[in-house]
Amino acid sequence: MSKETNTKLYSFIGIFEEVDKIVIPIVQRDYAQGRQNVFVDRVRADFLDSLYEAIENHPTTLDFIYGDIDESRTLIPLDGQQRLTTLFLLHWYAAKRERVAASESSFLGNFSYETRPGARIFCEKLVEFQPEFTGKLSEEIIDQNWFPLGWKKDPTVQGMLVMLDAIHEKFQNSEGIWQKLKNGAITFHFLSLSNMGLTDELYIKMNSRGKPLTDFEHFKAELERSLKDVERVKKVEISKRIGRKIDCAWTDMLWPYRDGDHLIDRAFLRYFRFVCDILYYRNNDSPQGKETDWFSLIAEFFSTKSEHVLENVAFLEEAFDCWTEAELGSTPKEFFSKYISYTHAPQKVLNWDVNILRSRLIMDDFALGRTVLLYAVVTYLRNKSKISEAQFVRRLRTINNLIGNSGDEISDSKNRQGGNRMPAILRQVDAVMLTGEPESDAKVGGLNFNSYQVAEEREKLVWTEQNPALAEELFALEDHVILYGQIGIVGLDHPELFARFHSLFECDLDLIDCALMSIGNYAQKERTWRRFQLGSRYLNKTAWKNLFHRSAADNFETTKRILHTLLSEREDFTDEYLLQKKNAYLSECERVSLYDWRYYYIKYPEFRPGRYGKYLWWDFQNKPYEMSALWTPSKESANAYHPFLKALGTVDKNDLGRRMLLREGYVRALNDCYVLYDMETGAEKDRLMIPQNDDGIDTVDRIEIASEWLAKHDF
Repeated sequence: MSKETNTKLYSFIGIFEEVDKIVIPIVQRDYAQGRQNVFVDRVRADFLDSLYEAIENHPTTLDFIYGDIDESRTLIPLDGQQRLTTLFLLHWYAAKRERVAASESSFLGNFSYETRPGARIFCEKLVEFQPEFTGKLSEEIIDQNWFPLGWKKDPTVQGMLVMLDAIHEKFQNSEGIWQKLKNGAITFHFLSLSNMGLTDELYIKMNSRGKPLTDFEHFKAELERSLKDVERVKKVEISKRIGRKIDCAWTDMLWPYRDGDHLIDRAFLRYFRFVCDILYYRNNDSPQGKETDWFSLIAEFFSTKSEHVLENVAFLEEAFDCWTEAELGSTPKEFFSKYISYTHAPQKVLNWDVNILRSRLIMDDFALGRTVLLYAVVTYLRNKSKISEAQFVRRLRTINNLIGNSGDEISDSKNRQGGNRMPAILRQVDAVMLTGEPESDAKVGGLNFNSYQVAEEREKLVWTEQNPALAEELFALEDHVILYGQIGIVGLDHPELFARFHSLFECDLDLIDCALMSIGNYAQKERTWRRFQLGSRYLNKTAWKNLFHRSAADNFETTKRILHTLLSEREDFTDEYLLQKKNAYLSECERVSLYDWRYYYIKYPEFRPGRYGKYLWWDFQNKPYEMSALWTPSKESANAYHPFLKALGTVDKNDLGRRMLLREGYVRALNDCYVLYDMETGAEKDRLMIPQNDDGIDTVDRIEIASEWLAKHDF
């Protein structure tokens, strides 16, 4: 071939007028367009769509194919192997399905692979084979006696089989494919590298492209292609700018989050997914139930399909640009360390996830709450010129408090009560970060964060403006491990109680529990299944947090009043003081011979299992002595038990701890008595009545007299 013919258009059929053979060299990679993963599936589908369009409607010219032609007129492709292989398979399909004469299609036998012997022999056998097209094409081929089982592990053979099935699915209803191919429906330019004086070194370097493309490389190629389409339609220039940023500034920004192979691919794609999640919410939508592969996300937000594509591209750029060092003034890690802390610190926000950007880029499970907090930070960085540093810290604290106390509200599922709240939540974040104050539900377009917490944050903003010297004390109270942002149980009317709360909860939790109960019944009734919330004797923060956080449960104000009563007793609390308070209450009950259920709760540790602080009362008003201490956060289980039995011995787990097994039968504890039943018949055998006054309060310690009664029955 002369140098002038290098730019001539060829069809796959026509190229064999210039060459005798096409051989894929051994240095090339396996045939990749037939691989099966989300990226290659999309590439394969797009390429077949373009080939189908060329066959059925408008002829097309593919990109340049580079290579060399040796003295034996053999074309050795350097770049274009994948396209040539697909064209070979398409021509084979057309020839076999339309029964083209062997003399006309014999050139197909001159296409071969040297990557593996199996691939070469497979091509030879394929050309000789005439399928019936009665079922799945790959299965018909695999079923032939010339197809050894070992070929199933050859990636090139497997890729060809996948592509043949895809070709059949796409073209099975097309007619006259062969003739259209002969007429040049699909063409390409071939460029001879040797005639251009290119060296073997360049040949080797270009062949490094033979390595399988990574997900990130597929992503960049698809994003560039899509943005070029946008440029053509919208008459703008964006693809080169975005490409340069990906390769330079954005890679530099993400470099601290590189993986063990020193690649930022995973980090980039995860942050890109964050951007797309935000775009869904901004459109009053949710990623729930959507395709979340990169091709789908690019098509959804960064293609001509999206009517807001330019706004989406602008947000993508801002979301990445805001983290670059020139804008940030420090690395992301240093930035977060400056404003977020594991423990309370002045001018910092308390959060166990100190570097939420790193968590987004590394962790497989990134909760919606952290998505919201990261969005708040991004909103600040995008508007850094309008928000002072002090305003940012204060506003981020507000957002952090809202997130920490809206676990049930932060949802993007349309099936949950309240539906997808994320669009309104993000609008609320915008309002707080840009103005400093939460807006009403109406202004942000729907239900968002927990309404109690939103109201409290408004109150705290006014209070800190009026009491700036006490603001840091308030923030320290917010950051208490039990309160985590919601201070309603202490309130703002008595700031002298802030420090006392800290002092009290440095004491033994079991003693705190007993001291509160000695003042009054501080339990809160939940609105489901007659369940009540109390504290916990061990370091189970969940129980106390549930108790002290305002919710749909009844009796919150009573709990608050009882806590205030205790806090008002002294400035500094000790275990000794709380123990004295506990014993004084028990002594008074014994002095007047009145033993309500609180007496037993305080005296006997079996009533305080140290779990989630959950109890069942089936009829608290009329039968306060009939109760169950739960082992789980929500329902009875094998480890639940009736504490008025547990304080006497071992309960039966097979009956949810509601009875005690004896040699003579079993015992149940009722509101005013213990009853012994026959094990086989269930008939009552004996009953111990508990002396009670007219108000239904025990006048003796029922645990003590029941212990004596059980001893008579050989317990």
